[in-house]
Amino acid sequence: MLEFANALVLMLLGAMLFFPSVVAPVVFTSLPEAQAGAFLRSMFPRYYSFMIVLSLTASLLFLMATAEPAYQAAVVCLFVSVSTLWVRQWLLPRINAARDAQLAGDAEAGRRFDRDHKLSVGINVLQLILLVGIQFA
Repeated sequence: MLEFANALVLMLLGAMLFFPSVVAPVVFTSLPEAQAGAFLRSMFPRYYSFMIVLSLTASLLFLMATAEPAYQAAVVCLFVSVSTLWVRQWLLPRINAARDAQLAGDAEAGRRFDRDHKLSVGINVLQLILLVGIQFA
């Protein structure tokens, strides 16, 4: 059970590294900006759902283990799941709305987009660090 939880964390880490380092750059270099944005908008909810399911499942599996480090890993995975749910359900719609308004000429919306996008990236980096910490510490 512990091995499966660790495998899920490794899958999660792989996806979290692959999407921004491979998928997003290829999309932006292969498609016109408007199409690239539309494509990524359709991908992000799925990406976040994938993260939520894997991290929540890993958290439950870690909770079933009896070792102390497994409990800490469960808490980290639960944090990743809950924070990703918040990003998907609350922050992502704000980012999309700000981007739409920015493209329509609203300069203030551009600042909101930049701020909220940086927040989402910061949360993702924190999640990566925590997952690496439980996996390789």
